Amino acid sequence: MVNKPVSYADYLKLDVLLNAQAPESAAAGREAHDEMLFIIVHQVYELWFKQILVEIDRIEAIFAGDWVDDRDVAAAANGLARIVEVLRLGVRQIDLLETMTPLDFLDFRDLLYPASGFQSAQFRAVEVRLGLRREDRYAFEDQPFEKRLTEREQTRVLDQEKGRSVFDLVETWLSRVPFVETAGWRFREAYRSAVADAVRGDIAYAERSAALSDSQRAAQVKALEQELDRFDALFSGTPADLAEAAPGWRMGRGAVLAALFINLYRDEPALQVPFRFLSLLMDVDETLTTWRFRHALMVERMIGRKLGTGGSSGHSYLHKTVERHRIFSDLFALATFLMPSRARPALPDEVRRAMSLAYAPAGSGASESA
Repeated sequence: MVNKPVSYADYLKLDVLLNAQAPESAAAGREAHDEMLFIIVHQVYELWFKQILVEIDRIEAIFAGDWVDDRDVAAAANGLARIVEVLRLGVRQIDLLETMTPLDFLDFRDLLYPASGFQSAQFRAVEVRLGLRREDRYAFEDQPFEKRLTEREQTRVLDQEKGRSVFDLVETWLSRVPFVETAGWRFREAYRSAVADAVRGDIAYAERSAALSDSQRAAQVKALEQELDRFDALFSGTPADLAEAAPGWRMGRGAVLAALFINLYRDEPALQVPFRFLSLLMDVDETLTTWRFRHALMVERMIGRKLGTGGSSGHSYLHKTVERHRIFSDLFALATFLMPSRARPALPDEVRRAMSLAYAPAGSGASESA
């Protein structure tokens, strides 16, 4: 079968795409030049959100089964890398939008009520499917976030909330990571002792630091002691409790310990791709947070203390979402408990061999992983 010729314009549906901008200011008979920029930037955002959702589709499919092929984890990592670059483009689009001055925006802003970015169903889907929980959201006017969406969009988002998010799937995958307890060597106890020693060393350093005032010293010591308690909570309970989250953590104990193991021994061949994957999850969270912060600053720059067109408190609401709407904070917290390579517990030979790649000599006609 021979495919019919396809032109550039037909393939990209340019007739539809390039005629999808209808400035309200022109319809009102008072055309505002910068409204076209405003429309195009937000339409491009929606296209990028669609691409992010396409990547999430594949990541969810990879981690949905009872067994995850290591080669597929690499594909999922590539998808996360693409999401990160899309989000970085989103941050750059704020630079483009800020070529419009506040006065330029005022030329058409009054025509946008009650439209708001708050009503982006695709962005809400991105948040939900990555793993932002309802209880972690900053509530606007004590209303569920979906109330600003159409009924059809509400149904779709609520259905997505019922499913397993990327966070949920990654937590399950981490809880199955091998090597943490292999050949009779118990990583939990060996690592617990090493981390406790490292944090106590930090406490001792803070207690004798001449660079800190008495109040600063007391605050630093208290914070480190709290982190040590938080770490110790991972080891409370029985092996049956590994699926349960320890106080101060969202992920189950077993998943957090597996993530720690991957970070600590990231140079081992079997852990290099999982480490990249976890690092990219943090990149997604960090870049989303950067985008929220830049968005909040842009709104403050454009409208000052005015209410947003959707009725929210403008920049004030957006600033509150910067810290609240985090998803993979557990992975960021792991840095508190890392240590120099020279101080980490040594891997038993059996475990190191299991995580290494071994190839038969050239000419033997065989190769294997050991």
